[in-house]
Amino acid sequence: MGFSMQPYGIQSMLKEGHQHISGLNEAVIKNIDACKQLSTITRTSLGPNGMNKMVINHLDKLFVTNDAATIVNELEVQHPAAKILVLAGKAQQEEIGDGANLTISFAGEILQSADELIRMGLHPSEIISGYNKAIIKAIEILSELVEPGSENMDVRNKEQVICRMKAAVASKQFGQEDILCNLIADACIQVCPKNPVNFNVDNIRVAKLVGGGLINSSIVRGMVLKGDTVGTIKRVEKEKVVVFAGGVDTSATETKGTVLIHSAEQLENYAKTEEAKVEELIKAVADSGAKVIVSGAAVGEMALHFCERYKLMVLKISSKFELRRFCRTTGAIAILKLSPPSPDDLGHVDSISVEEIGGARVTIVRNEEGGNSVCTVVLRGSTDSILDDLERAVDDGVNTYKAMCRDSRIVPGGAATEIELAKRLREFSFKETGLDQYAIAKFAESFEMIPKTLAENAGLNAMEIISSLYAEHASGNTKVGIDLEEGVLKDVSTTNVWDLYVTKFFALKYAADAACTVLRVDQIIMAKPAGGPRRDAAPAPGGMDED
Repeated sequence: MGFSMQPYGIQSMLKEGHQHISGLNEAVIKNIDACKQLSTITRTSLGPNGMNKMVINHLDKLFVTNDAATIVNELEVQHPAAKILVLAGKAQQEEIGDGANLTISFAGEILQSADELIRMGLHPSEIISGYNKAIIKAIEILSELVEPGSENMDVRNKEQVICRMKAAVASKQFGQEDILCNLIADACIQVCPKNPVNFNVDNIRVAKLVGGGLINSSIVRGMVLKGDTVGTIKRVEKEKVVVFAGGVDTSATETKGTVLIHSAEQLENYAKTEEAKVEELIKAVADSGAKVIVSGAAVGEMALHFCERYKLMVLKISSKFELRRFCRTTGAIAILKLSPPSPDDLGHVDSISVEEIGGARVTIVRNEEGGNSVCTVVLRGSTDSILDDLERAVDDGVNTYKAMCRDSRIVPGGAATEIELAKRLREFSFKETGLDQYAIAKFAESFEMIPKTLAENAGLNAMEIISSLYAEHASGNTKVGIDLEEGVLKDVSTTNVWDLYVTKFFALKYAADAACTVLRVDQIIMAKPAGGPRRDAAPAPGGMDED
């Protein structure tokens, strides 16, 4: 028997199989390194010229996108420190719907600066204290950079909406932002409620149909349902609608019963009563003035037969969320059990028609008048992955609209804001006396990552651009940013590149919070993973148990 040593110290305290990493070099530097790797992935996708990433997730689904939120979601990041950055990106995506890339890349950059400070000999707590001062100051400066007069905005004015939305959409679909912004702005303005703060993102739907190109995309006031109608009637106009949530069919009774039938006549009558029941219901629907029946489940053969006889259109919507949206579009109330509808339960549509778009049959429900609250953007494109990416761009645009309904202030885009922040924070760091000043100076320097990345992704000389940006800003031109199309510096008020103040505000806040959280960690203790053998573990050799 081999001599086994008794565990001591932390080993004796925890179960075997755990991992324990502590100390500055081990834990902190390794955490920073993991976060740097993550931000290196997202960084090349920053801005309009950002590269696409091809991500294949665990279900073999292919994503081709430069949307950071989608990339980090599908990567399934395992490292605990990098996960904190992913969560910060997700928070930004949920809060504003844009700027997740800025959050993750900037957090990675300030952690890289922290790494250099630690190697210089600063303690993480001094770095955190400096970073906290810097972020408070940065947000103060950011509010000074807001374009005067931009806080008052008419959310129904298309030009003002497009001006604020353009940058967010261009960062996903560069070169196509004009067509997309037009579509999104129209759709948003149509469904905007009286009080814009209550704008609901869910009211803008996206229907993706393969074929054609982006130019063929359009907006439908109402809904677009994939699939055909059930019966032979393919078009109705200005009619009433009734919605049955449980399907239109003869249902079995709740209780079991036995029927004794003595003669053939009784059998015939029994079948006829069932028929009469269905006919009675369909007739009641037809008499109520409704010409369209929408069913949430299957439609029986017999029911369909009578619907055809009474010239009723039958639509089947199996998703209950779609059914709710349909009720919202038409103003109908879903009836749970099969019973004759009352006039209050009926909804109204301007037209329902079956059209063929790019080889796919779709049912288009239009409701132009009245308080229509659902709008659909029909996107066309050559492949599924292009359509998915366009949908993400639309999603970003709609979320930006929601953000501007709450706070419409804008700051200069094209990295003009970041350079100004870097310049002013550096001046602020000289006024500080303690060791914090090094951290603040590094924080200021980290802002250079944004113009540098924008320039690199566009294939320009980053050093040259940054130095000339500093020169312009030093002479008082605070609105000078990079014009990526021509690769030169321009005043952003001429190129019309503006970013929302809230996007920048939350992105910087979340990035600084995430970075400080990572820096505060000095020990990592991981328990032994639970569960049986790993999925990727090789089976025992020979397929036999070991004795």
